[in-house]
Amino acid sequence: MTPTAPLHDATASDAALRRFLHGLPGVDQVGAEQRAAGLGTRSIKAGAKAYAVDLAISMVDLTTLEGSDTRGKVRALAAKAQRPDPTDASCPATAAVCVYPDMVPHAVDVLRGSGVHVASVATAFPSGRSSLEVKLADTRDAVAAGADEIDMVIDRGAFLTGRYLEVHDEIVAVKEACGPAHLKVILETGELQTYDAVRRASWLAMMAGAHFIKTSTGKVQPAATLPVTLVMLEAVRDYRVATGQQVGVKPAGGIRTTKDAIKHLVMVNEVAGPDWLDPDWFRFGASSLLDDLLMQRTKLTTGRYSGPDYVTMD
Repeated sequence: MTPTAPLHDATASDAALRRFLHGLPGVDQVGAEQRAAGLGTRSIKAGAKAYAVDLAISMVDLTTLEGSDTRGKVRALAAKAQRPDPTDASCPATAAVCVYPDMVPHAVDVLRGSGVHVASVATAFPSGRSSLEVKLADTRDAVAAGADEIDMVIDRGAFLTGRYLEVHDEIVAVKEACGPAHLKVILETGELQTYDAVRRASWLAMMAGAHFIKTSTGKVQPAATLPVTLVMLEAVRDYRVATGQQVGVKPAGGIRTTKDAIKHLVMVNEVAGPDWLDPDWFRFGASSLLDDLLMQRTKLTTGRYSGPDYVTMD
């Protein structure tokens, strides 16, 4: 279901934006959770599973966002993103490597010309608690260092207190600072409290120009859940109906197994549609997921699981 209020009027004032967002259809919590659970039980055949595993690998934003990150770790992660299975050239590369801004040059150095994107968190990740000037400088520095994707966090304090236009205008400003880089807007759904708030935040981010909406920083629990991803997929589907513009979705945090990834792919197909089954429109923010996908891929290919001596465990 799409809203009836005209989008071009919705950002004219804080009051207009509030009316628009609170006029969105409410989310049936029980219905959303039941549908997500039902989609999570779907099984797929072996041939389809092999395709799904390769698709999931190609959708991974291979991520390290720790205070202990080193240049060597980032370079090794970038090399793994480019050739996840060094013994099998048919294994697809991941979509991107996601790192802190100061680590961007080291990822770029490894991945230059590979087609694997370099993403960087910005805007005082993960809290978002800094001035707009600092957030914009953070973004510009990451782009100048070579990042072609920026993952920003919204000001959840402003959003939860109803200062929607402030959140909107900050996203607009960050997008401008991104220049040619794509912008992923992190909602931090674990702090938004309700599915209605997730829907409103999704629409707010899209109206401000997000290329992707992303569930979580991975630093707050719960992070990505199937019902939350369902609500966000409904939002991007409805937004395209209303505007003709397609926006991607990135669940991040807590997606660790091939089974988890396939549940998400089934949901993408059933809720948003097959147009989103592409790394340009759906990503997994993950660190350990790739290892399990590679082990499952080997099992499907050879009939036996590979061990940690075969797959580099991060």
